[in-house]
Amino acid sequence: MSDADAPDRHEAFLSGERPDDVLIYLHEAGVGSIERLADIGVRVDDGVVLVLPGEEGQAAFERATGLDAMDFAGTAMDTDGDIESDCTGGTCPDSEESGEHYATFVFAFVEERNEAVGGIYAEGDVRHGYAACACGTTYSEKSVLDGE
Repeated sequence: MSDADAPDRHEAFLSGERPDDVLIYLHEAGVGSIERLADIGVRVDDGVVLVLPGEEGQAAFERATGLDAMDFAGTAMDTDGDIESDCTGGTCPDSEESGEHYATFVFAFVEERNEAVGGIYAEGDVRHGYAACACGTTYSEKSVLDGE
């Protein structure tokens, strides 16, 4: 069963219109049946993107990776990196070292603008992205979404 709304949910998430959802990107090398997942998500060049309601998305992330989403985010936030604007990969901060460097998965969510918190949160909606590289490094990036 195909989910015809999946591309719209992905675009809406990227523009900050789905702050109650989470995004999960899974690289095809780590997914048993990419086409089955693509039926409920968006197939991209080297993987699939799922945009799901918060708790459902966190549970799906755990099933897919074996990791608790918020524990993973807490670990990944210790290392700054670059997450692609469409959340389908990133640039590993250890990419100068030998080995394969591509994001095996990305977990992302959006926090709505909050002037009371200050900092970048006062500038607009903030996307939090957390990635795991094939080399074993985890990293994160927070960025203000365009169009605010």
